[in-house]
Amino acid sequence: MTHTPIDFANDRFTVTGGGGFLGKFVCEKLKARGVPADHLFIPRSSQYDLTHEATAKRLYDDAKPDVVIHLAAEVGGIGANQANPGRYFYTNLAMGLHLIEQARIAGVKKFVQVGTICAYPKFTPTPFSEDDLWNGYPEETNAPYGIAKKSLLVMCQAYRQQYGLNSIYLLPVNLYGPGDNFDPQTSHVIPAIIRKCIQAKEQGDDKIVCWGDGSPTREFLYVEDAAEGILLAAEKYNDPDPVNLGSGQEISIADLVNTIARLTGFTGRIEWDTTKPNGQPRRCLEVTRAKERFGFVAKTGLETGLKVTIEWYT
Repeated sequence: MTHTPIDFANDRFTVTGGGGFLGKFVCEKLKARGVPADHLFIPRSSQYDLTHEATAKRLYDDAKPDVVIHLAAEVGGIGANQANPGRYFYTNLAMGLHLIEQARIAGVKKFVQVGTICAYPKFTPTPFSEDDLWNGYPEETNAPYGIAKKSLLVMCQAYRQQYGLNSIYLLPVNLYGPGDNFDPQTSHVIPAIIRKCIQAKEQGDDKIVCWGDGSPTREFLYVEDAAEGILLAAEKYNDPDPVNLGSGQEISIADLVNTIARLTGFTGRIEWDTTKPNGQPRRCLEVTRAKERFGFVAKTGLETGLKVTIEWYT
């Protein structure tokens, strides 16, 4: 199957979720690669509810894209996933379903589907290899979200096989960085801990309380690195196999909290609420495929990225 190369100067790009945390960085990098402003379409959820087929069709009619980068998602941390399992399943599956089908109908040059680390089985051997994606059920607290996103991998592969749609599927690990979501109800672990430490310091509290027992491990990817990985894949990768995007560096939640406390200047004690779930026991990606297939290597170390994120928040 031959594929027409992406032309940043002339192709029309649509980035769903382009106004969001990751999307803003992707759009800035597209502009830096020479995409003219009038060739970059960023649909807003207030105008385009992509859970409806007719709206997805209207998006393609309005934007006339050559390349679609689908970042839009309804997502949050463990608490948000526990509160919204049905909503997260439906919204994420419906958006992808309609966008991929309309990409086929419109005959787009490239469709980039961004998946989630939550698609991996709960007890995947570490580091997570893309080949282990189907070897078990995801961690229960975020399984509906993870399975909805993983279903879109099957759709991308099926549409490639039957219709020749050049759709690729990327699996970024947990992202963080300036512009992250710091809402205590829906934020992920890094912004949640940064907020807790800074608030405790400002209010003179002598402790913070964190979920679980601190033993799980996680890997984090700086948002600007993730955006670069997505665009390298869009430009250079044309295969059906899913690809991890990560840093390949693993850290325990306890060590992460201690690092953030040190960088924010919080000197109180850290208490662990073991009535709250830990989530998946370990998360760390095998990142060789991204390097070999399209030359992506994360550049930003965790401590450097945390400092920039804390500075942005304060």
